[in-house]
Amino acid sequence: MRAVVQRVSSSSVDVDAKTVGQIGPGLMVLLGVGQDDTQKDVVWMAEKIATLRIFHDDEGKMNRSLIDVGGAALVISQFTLFGDCRKGRRPSFIAAAPPEQADQLYNEFVAELRGQGIPVETGQFQAEMRVSLVNEGPVTLMIDSRKTF
Repeated sequence: MRAVVQRVSSSSVDVDAKTVGQIGPGLMVLLGVGQDDTQKDVVWMAEKIATLRIFHDDEGKMNRSLIDVGGAALVISQFTLFGDCRKGRRPSFIAAAPPEQADQLYNEFVAELRGQGIPVETGQFQAEMRVSLVNEGPVTLMIDSRKTF
């Protein structure tokens, strides 16, 4: 499972010119599900993102988590995070999970975050979406449940 996580002051997602998800301060998460991902990856990723200390404390140090600051998460399904661009000019998405598996694990991830007390908004699975955000910092991290970058 892969995620691009951005600390935001606000973020929203539109489908067909209608806002379907919107948050204030928190994290915007682009989430990709791989063919080999399981419930174990879901739990690991949700806990990692919920407890990642990337918000400032009273001394200005990144020492507080999403849970600590009472922030929200906007989670967008993003199969292209599994795009392999090493050969040729067209990315290969063979490592991405098929839609049924990806949708199930994406929804389990959202439920896992909500279970940790985080307000979660979402995009629309397999829809053409427009995502807007105001990145704070900027802070942008790539997280993979199976490897390091």
